[in-house]
Amino acid sequence: MNDQVTLADIAQASGCSLATVSLALRNKPGVSQETRKRIMDIAAELGYAVRSVEVPVQTVGLLIKSEPELRQRGGPFYAYVLAGIEEICRRHRINLLYGTMLVDVCNHALETPPLLFNDTLDGLLLVGVRLDEPLEATLSHLRTPVVLVDAYSESLKVDSVLSNNYRAACNVVEYLWQQGHRHIALVGGGPASFPSILDRYRGYQQALLDHGAAEVYVADCPLRSDAALEATRSLLSNHPEITAIFGCNDEMAIAAMQAARELGISVPQQLSVVGFDDIELAQHVVPALTTLHVDKVLMGQMAMQLLLWRLENLDATCVTTLIDAPLVERQSVAACP
Repeated sequence: MNDQVTLADIAQASGCSLATVSLALRNKPGVSQETRKRIMDIAAELGYAVRSVEVPVQTVGLLIKSEPELRQRGGPFYAYVLAGIEEICRRHRINLLYGTMLVDVCNHALETPPLLFNDTLDGLLLVGVRLDEPLEATLSHLRTPVVLVDAYSESLKVDSVLSNNYRAACNVVEYLWQQGHRHIALVGGGPASFPSILDRYRGYQQALLDHGAAEVYVADCPLRSDAALEATRSLLSNHPEITAIFGCNDEMAIAAMQAARELGISVPQQLSVVGFDDIELAQHVVPALTTLHVDKVLMGQMAMQLLLWRLENLDATCVTTLIDAPLVERQSVAACP
């Protein structure tokens, strides 16, 4: 037996992916008999001895979006997603290789990270990015299974884990409507937004349309506190009839609360505010923010579990897992005065 021979060596010699080699050596489904025999023959020629039919997944790559202004990797949202991924990797004794992907304001990748071409990977997780055509083309030529986590592709057929953004946004509007609010604004979303935000925008619009609302108020701005602050100031100054604001994420909602205070509008007595994501800060602002809770750790756990499942079911149909975002009621919403 040659202890120096690795799965990567067998993959290179056979022209198969690491995932396919792993499945063949573990006698798992998803590999044709012809391919399995070729891999087993090459493994024998190279002096690789299968110690057990359960050769584990060894190494997974993770690429997380990187914004120049954020020091924390991926920001406060993705830090929890990362924790969920790490937990499953520890449980299965899987090595996790990190990489970052620089993105623009629309979360489009600005580079092709070297990690994509690491031939030791059994699988790859992409977190928080929006794939453009060049990156989709690169990924389509990789043999490594890919799972998108709060990430989006127009044409690449891969598994993904997402929040149920559209449904949650509809639920927010319904909740505010039941509180008597008829002039409900949206801050931070618009038709050109990142797909998760776009779904929230569409859910907001559809729910108001279903209720026959007289007007839709949208402050379409970048997802930055300073932009949301300025957009909300303008919105409330031009439309004093607004009694509730739905922030497309908690940062937008908290900025909207600050704008209201600067204009002398009390929250929630005169203006109700709801956020989205339930970041740590949401429960510490005054008043504490009513928001939609995204189980970010669960997103990471589900993504890693989905990748492990995919490695054993290479030919199965692509899977999209939607995680609901229940409402967490705190003190930033009151019945319409």
